[in-house]
Amino acid sequence: MMPRLHFTLPTVWPPVVLCILFLAWPQEAAAIGLPTISFGVDDANTPGEVSNALQVLFVLTILSVAPAILLMTTCFTRIVIVLGFVRQAMGTQNMPPTQVVLGLSLFLSFFVMSPTINRINEEALQPYLNEQLDQPAALEKALAPMRDFMFSQVREAELSLLTEITMDAEPLAPEDVPTMTLIPAFMLSELKRAFQMGFMIYIPFLVIDMVVASVLMSMGMMMLPPVIISMPFKLLLFVLVDGWSLVVGSLIKSFGP
Repeated sequence: MMPRLHFTLPTVWPPVVLCILFLAWPQEAAAIGLPTISFGVDDANTPGEVSNALQVLFVLTILSVAPAILLMTTCFTRIVIVLGFVRQAMGTQNMPPTQVVLGLSLFLSFFVMSPTINRINEEALQPYLNEQLDQPAALEKALAPMRDFMFSQVREAELSLLTEITMDAEPLAPEDVPTMTLIPAFMLSELKRAFQMGFMIYIPFLVIDMVVASVLMSMGMMMLPPVIISMPFKLLLFVLVDGWSLVVGSLIKSFGP
């Protein structure tokens, strides 16, 4: 029989260690000089202090709703839905992972939206930082490029539907369409285009599944799931035709004028 070793730790050690830490902590904190953070409401001496506080509050509010703004007013919706259709059509479960799909969609969105972002920076952000524009004028200048992008992608049917619901009279020019009406119309158009592209992506993979299922049925192998046999063929087809380049290229070209 192998000998067994027994270790006993004194129960006095944990309280002693804690006492030493509590006694030594104030001295260490005083020696290091740890910073403190305090929040409070004080009287403002100048109107500028109130304006700065409101600007900070406005920026924090914008950051909290930034994901919704990204989804509603950019090309992110169409890209992420199409890439999700690609993954489901191949039947690879979680390959590529969701983080990879979202990351690729985000960077492709930045790539597609780069002209609009540069225009916002040149016409609104830089003049505002250089104190050439006030805040309302800068916001109006920043909104114009986003409206131009959404108008270039929105479909007439969805825009007409939303304008009939929200407006009393038919708009005569794009400037007459409110932004709150344009955004949902743009979202509906993006969803429709994304599902149309997803349908076209599904067709070749569906054909492979049907061919494999027919072959298995003719061979009498009805208990074997066709997905197990068809997945390697779908991956092979996707690799041979350079599927990712085709999908990404088609997505980027779909945002052209």
